[in-house]
Amino acid sequence: MKKNIYIAFIVIIGTLVACKKGDLDRFPQTQIAPNLFFNSEEDLALYVNGLISQPDRNSYLNDQSSDNVATTAAVEVKNIMGDKANAQNITDGWNWGRLRNINYFLENYNKAKVSNEIKNHYVGLARYYRAEFYLEKIKRFSDVPWYSKTLNPDDAELFKGRDPRALVIDSIMADLDFAYKNTREKVPSGTPGKWSVATFYARAALYEGTYRKYHAELNLTSSANAFLETAAKVAGEVMASNKFSIYNTGKPQEDYAALFGSQDLTSNPEVILANVFDMSKSRSQNVNSVVFGDYEQAPAKDLIQSYLMKDGSRFTDLPDYHKIGFVKEFENRDARLSQTMVYPGWIRVPDTKPYIQSLNKNFTGYHQLKGYVNSTEASILNGVDFPVYRYAEVLLTYAEALAELGTLNQSQLDQSVNLLRKRAGQPNLNMGIANANPDPLMKQQFGNVSSNIGVILEIRRERRIEFAFENSRYDDLMRWKAGKLLTKSPEGMYFQGLGKYDLTGDGVADIILIDRSMTIPAEEQKEINSLGVKLIYYRTGTIGSDATVYLKNGTNGGLIVTESVTRNFEEPKYYYRPIPQQQVLLNENLKQIFGW
Repeated sequence: MKKNIYIAFIVIIGTLVACKKGDLDRFPQTQIAPNLFFNSEEDLALYVNGLISQPDRNSYLNDQSSDNVATTAAVEVKNIMGDKANAQNITDGWNWGRLRNINYFLENYNKAKVSNEIKNHYVGLARYYRAEFYLEKIKRFSDVPWYSKTLNPDDAELFKGRDPRALVIDSIMADLDFAYKNTREKVPSGTPGKWSVATFYARAALYEGTYRKYHAELNLTSSANAFLETAAKVAGEVMASNKFSIYNTGKPQEDYAALFGSQDLTSNPEVILANVFDMSKSRSQNVNSVVFGDYEQAPAKDLIQSYLMKDGSRFTDLPDYHKIGFVKEFENRDARLSQTMVYPGWIRVPDTKPYIQSLNKNFTGYHQLKGYVNSTEASILNGVDFPVYRYAEVLLTYAEALAELGTLNQSQLDQSVNLLRKRAGQPNLNMGIANANPDPLMKQQFGNVSSNIGVILEIRRERRIEFAFENSRYDDLMRWKAGKLLTKSPEGMYFQGLGKYDLTGDGVADIILIDRSMTIPAEEQKEINSLGVKLIYYRTGTIGSDATVYLKNGTNGGLIVTESVTRNFEEPKYYYRPIPQQQVLLNENLKQIFGW
């Protein structure tokens, strides 16, 4: 049975009219008078729990901005790289209503007649939420106005310009440090507590530390190590608490997937914070219809190729690795691959026969499995928890921060990255071997890594694989200054040319590729395989033709190609977004930066 969830929300915003500065100058959300409401711990808890905003299972669909997937969605960064976006039509991200709600609490909590310990717990949570809010602003705009209080329409501060990134980041770190030191460890199930705050604190410090290290345009490189040290320190304290461990029952083909299809993550030792779903408690979410198949996104071959072989060797070291077909490329691989992607022989409930991949143009042929619930029962489909924070992230944050600092040793690697590899049935990562023989492909992709190269690249591989489709890859590429990787159009399965292919791994052909000039036969005329099943036909050609499957070399074979758009990533400009032009016109003190 799931633990009870404390989800007591209050309506904290009425129907209010926004003025010039987004939502910062709204009439206070008080329709509740502060002197009447902020009196007890219950009041503080009601308000702060009303601020809860956690990622959910839709996160499995949020890798579309990264190099992990091909997508037909109108993704902002794709539009920017295709010269279809500018300060006039990029209008997202300049919303400040949530900040006002947080600051309103911080201005009024002291009216409560409770102990300082109680006050500080709820203040810590509010400041954690403010840090979350501002880190997203930093990621998008870099320099942004810092507001630590609510504003009224006649406040001059409403029309100030951007504050320097360094000032805002220091304020974020101060918020997180307070929250980490004051938020309670024991909190209602499904709500953040001390260790959730610590995980985000380490995440934020790692983000800023690596961002400053690799982005010289900020002129903040000299301060990067201080943030990396904070990331390693806080992550190390989570590890030293012995409160969490990697979920590992000794079943490498199952344990990783269990984190993404569980009806109850609240008792899982790896999950620091779960977003809990349960139909019986009116908390449900079903993303099956969009996470699987070819609705908007499909895994890219580049991601599939990043998984190691079962023995720890690199898939991309195999001869002609890019010409290995679907069935063969799933053999003897890191166990996480077949728990993240639909693999040959997988059976979709309620079917009894293996699923056959659907090949549609603009998609790669690969199907995402992570986040999909293989059931038809509504209570199961709608009751799967989402892991908001996992201990795996803490371990990888710890290892990466130390590796970037140049102080990581083998013992620390064994206490972090190698626990994840062990769960997946992989051999340990050895620092000496990794640094002596860095992955040549990754070395080319991340050419700005100048020291400890091999081990840093392998930690980056682990992050990509461990968190595939968990909405972290794009942020990683941005902080590593690897935006150029997004200019490569995603590719898919390899086919050597026209003919019949087995996609289920049983040695029997399931599909047939024919020339686009040919007509797909009527049902009664389709060829039947040895299992008595009709082959699935696809008309094959080059992209832009009327084919149903696009191959790089058309009927001569090659990788599936998904688009023909030329992508350009302008540095450093495209690591940032412009303030919406309307806001700049309303406030002359707001200036565009980095070429926007």
